[in-house]
Amino acid sequence: MRFEILRLDEVDGTAVDSTVVDAASVNRIVQQAAAIGQRLWIRPAETKAS
Repeated sequence: MRFEILRLDEVDGTAVDSTVVDAASVNRIVQQAAAIGQRLWIRPAETKAS
């Protein structure tokens, strides 16, 4: 499964940038964000129908 991780602005909470990663990478990214106090929004990535 893949997830979209959006980095949020510290002031107003709007999305600043985003990346799509596999499930194995989510924990590492969350740990890094927690270490520096960064706000994230994580949601399942949209899948394209074939």
